[in-house]
Amino acid sequence: MSISVEHLSKHYGKQKAVNDISFTIKTGEIVGFLGPNGAGKSTTMKIITGYIPPTTGGGKVCDIDMVEDSLAVRKIVGYLPENNPLYPEMYITEYLRFMAGLSGVKETKKAEDEAIETTRPQPERRKRIGQLSKGYRQRVGLAQALLHNPDVLILDEPTSGLDPLQVEEMRNVIKELGKNKTVMLSTHIMQEVEAMCSRVIMINKGNIVADDSIKSLRGPQNESLEIIFKRLTSNVDAI
Repeated sequence: MSISVEHLSKHYGKQKAVNDISFTIKTGEIVGFLGPNGAGKSTTMKIITGYIPPTTGGGKVCDIDMVEDSLAVRKIVGYLPENNPLYPEMYITEYLRFMAGLSGVKETKKAEDEAIETTRPQPERRKRIGQLSKGYRQRVGLAQALLHNPDVLILDEPTSGLDPLQVEEMRNVIKELGKNKTVMLSTHIMQEVEAMCSRVIMINKGNIVADDSIKSLRGPQNESLEIIFKRLTSNVDAI
């Protein structure tokens, strides 16, 4: 398994942001991680990537313990957070070279060129990041996540704030990456999940409320994913 989460919990005082969740993601899967705002998506992703510790439980990424060896996990995971931390005064190539150095990438120019080739921000590559549209800033963020050629990608709202054309372009990039990498992505856009993912994990109030293929979730009535999502995330106490 690329990602294995076991009895993971994260508490902030009395608040249970994540409540004893477990799931696995196989190598080569593109899995949608869905939930309302405040459901625990971003917290779970930050724990998997080694940026915050869990309160209890844990898991592994490519057989590396995410709690005991979080620094090693970061070396094999590419992470695009929801609020993409970029440096607006830097040029794209300058920023990617800087981040490659911080990540310990030895051949920084090669890594930079490969990341740019994959995410395709070439038309704007000579601009400062602060001059870029939201779509191109997302591409730069994704390029940064790819610099060290990670086996696993954790993408938190990768299409947030993009126009329809930019959404389609980002979708195609992610689908292409999913041919060789394991991808876990969160989004509020059900059409994006249906277009990119073969499986969905839904979380609400820190609890997993669904974990299945889209086909199985739809059932014989072929319900839309949006209807299923609304039903499962509004009735978590009854599950």
